[in-house]
Amino acid sequence: MAGFCKDFVLLHFINEQMNALEAIRNTIAPELEQLNRRIEQSLSSENTLMKQVVEGYLKSKGKLIRPILVILTAKLFGAVNDRVIASASAVEMLHNASLIHDDVVDDSRTRRGRPTVNSVWDNHIAVLVGDFFVSNALQLAISTGDIRIVDSLANLGKLLSLGEIDQIYNARYHCLDEKAYFEVISRKTASLFVSCVKMGAYSVGEDSVRLESMCRFAELLGLCFQIKDDIFDYFEDEKIGKPTGNDLREGKITLPLLYALSRTDMPEQKDMLALSRREELDTEDISTLIEYAKRAGGIEYAYDTMKRFRDEALHLLDDFEESDTKNAFRDIFDYIIIREK
Repeated sequence: MAGFCKDFVLLHFINEQMNALEAIRNTIAPELEQLNRRIEQSLSSENTLMKQVVEGYLKSKGKLIRPILVILTAKLFGAVNDRVIASASAVEMLHNASLIHDDVVDDSRTRRGRPTVNSVWDNHIAVLVGDFFVSNALQLAISTGDIRIVDSLANLGKLLSLGEIDQIYNARYHCLDEKAYFEVISRKTASLFVSCVKMGAYSVGEDSVRLESMCRFAELLGLCFQIKDDIFDYFEDEKIGKPTGNDLREGKITLPLLYALSRTDMPEQKDMLALSRREELDTEDISTLIEYAKRAGGIEYAYDTMKRFRDEALHLLDDFEESDTKNAFRDIFDYIIIREK
């Protein structure tokens, strides 16, 4: 009975957090509507093929967590204005460009359960569409008239590229180092969240010590986002849109397995270490490594790491007065950790 009650409480908490994200979206519904209109306007084109590709892509928009962060940051420091909407649109556009290019690099056939641009058309068109998104993102940033916003977006593009390059390097040369892992996800994922906070603050004229606290909050949020994404790869779930072990197939060793491979007290550790360094892994090899990561406590370690990051992040919010916006930042952090896709 006690176990049932514990599971019920956990399920109730998860449902609350999933609903909390929708509640946040509802509170900023007018701003999100402006965002969607600005993105559609920016991506409009007389080119028939580009129009077809863009229309298809816009149907598969995600949860808009990144532009939501831009808007919430602006509300935390001031009031939403046209520069905020332009900044939020720009960062969402650059994010989408990076996803389109990533799908080409990884030869991904689906994303969010829908066919990728490269699978529907081809790699050549996908790369050009991604470039089109990048150019529009820069135009939107320039339209704000704030060089800090332009600089933040341009620097973000560099960090995203470097993060992907580092990840490829680590996979190719079997770098099994937790510090290197965090450097990669800090660049390829967390940098995007930090840029959202910066652009939201700059849009309302904020550039103070309190912004530094929110940048660290955003970095921790981004790290947790990627850790949770990596955990998905250790479980079978069609909703995720990628098969179990996909990261390992690409040579990517993520936090759960990194921790497991560091456990010298596990009798099979040396064998698993050798297996992880093979140039190619078949389905059985991947299954063996995944089960070892679970058995050695890798999943628990990843969740403990996210909890530690969450505790630090929530402490950073102490500098701000209680408000619905502050609560929204708390809710988003919990949502990132408990989300199911």
